[in-house]
Amino acid sequence: MKQIYLDYNSTTPLDERILEEMLPYLKGRYGNASSVHGFGREAKAALEEAREKVAAILGAEASEIYFTGGGTESDNIALKGIAYSRQGKRNQVIISAIEHHAILESAKYLEKNGFKVDYLGTDREGFVSGKELGERLTDQCSIVSIMHANNEVGTVQDIRKLADIAHSRGALFHTDAVQSAGKIKVDVKVLDVDLLSISGHKFYGPKGVGVLFIRKGTKITPLTHGGHHEKGRRAGTENVAGIVGLASALELADKIRDAEHKRLADLADYFISGVQSKVSEVHFNGPRDNEKRIPSTVNLSFQAVEGESIILSLDMKGVAVASGSACTSGSLEASHVLMAMGVPVELAQGSIRFSLGRFTTKEDLEYTISVLPEIIERLRAMSPLYSKK
Repeated sequence: MKQIYLDYNSTTPLDERILEEMLPYLKGRYGNASSVHGFGREAKAALEEAREKVAAILGAEASEIYFTGGGTESDNIALKGIAYSRQGKRNQVIISAIEHHAILESAKYLEKNGFKVDYLGTDREGFVSGKELGERLTDQCSIVSIMHANNEVGTVQDIRKLADIAHSRGALFHTDAVQSAGKIKVDVKVLDVDLLSISGHKFYGPKGVGVLFIRKGTKITPLTHGGHHEKGRRAGTENVAGIVGLASALELADKIRDAEHKRLADLADYFISGVQSKVSEVHFNGPRDNEKRIPSTVNLSFQAVEGESIILSLDMKGVAVASGSACTSGSLEASHVLMAMGVPVELAQGSIRFSLGRFTTKEDLEYTISVLPEIIERLRAMSPLYSKK
C-alpha cells in the first residue's frame, strides 16, 4: 500500500542533510555548553554559531535570539512573560480567536490570574481586522499576540499593520511564526514585532527545539528558574544537537524558499482543482490567493461528511491528513479556527487540512484525488444529513 504524507503542518520529517549536521553533537561532541573545559567550549561555539545563523535569517541580532524547547514553550514565555512583567500597570492582553492552543491556553491561564483578555474575531478568510484591534486596544494593554500564518487555513496576516496599531498605545506585539518560518520571508524588522516564536520541526529540523526572538531592551519575566542559561530567560541545559539542527534546517529552508514556494503553490492549485472536479459540494476555507496564505496549506470542507471519518478512510488508503491542529487531534469538536471565521458548524465538522511539503510529489496528489471520491460517496451514503438533500 502507498504511504503518502499530507500532514506537513503537523510536523515535517527530519531532512537527512540536517541529521548529518546534528550527529557529531549526539556522539563525540556531547559537552555541556555551560562547562568551561574543552568539551563545553566546543558545544558553546556550536550554540553561538547557530544563534548567529538564526539571527541573520530572521533579521535580528544574535543577542535577541533565545533557544527554547519548541513553539509552545516560546509562545508561553512570550505571552505570560510579558504579561507578568507589566502586571499592575497594564493588565490587558489581546489575542485573536484563531491562535494556536499554546496561545489560547496561556491566555485562559492569565484570565484566571487577574488579567483581562480580549479575543479578536476574523473575517471569512481568517484575517484579523486592524479596525477591531484599534477599538479593543487600551492604554492598559501589555501585549497583543496574533499569529503570522494560521496552522489550519494558512492565512497570512498583515503583521506590520497590526503591530503598528499595538505600538501606538504602548503595547508590545508578539507573533507566532511557527507555520510561516521557512516557508515565506520572516524578518522581525520588517514585521516590527517585539517577540516572535518558531519551531524546528516545522521546517525539517528536529522536534523539541524552538526559538523565541525578544527585541533588545524588552523586559520579560522568566517562567523557569535554575541556571543562567539563555541569559537567565530560559533555564535548562541547552539542546545543542537540536539547536544545531534547527539552525541548519532554517538556513536550508531559507535558501530554497522561493523555488519551493512556487512548486508547492503549483501543486496545491493542481490538487484543489482536481478535488473540486471529482467531488461535489466541496468548500475551500481561507484565502484562495496563494499570496494571502501559505499555499501548501489546503483546507477543504466536504458537505454532510464528518472529518474524522474522512481521515480514517484516507489512512486506510495510505494517505495521512488532518482535520486541524495536531494538538487537537482526537477532538470531535468543530475547529475553533473555522468557527471563528464564520464557517457553518456542519461544514467545519467536515473539514480536512491537506498540508503539502518538501517531499510531496504530483503523483502523491494524483493518487489522493483518485481515492477521495469513493470515500466521500460512501460516507455520504451513510449520512442522514446528505440523504435529506
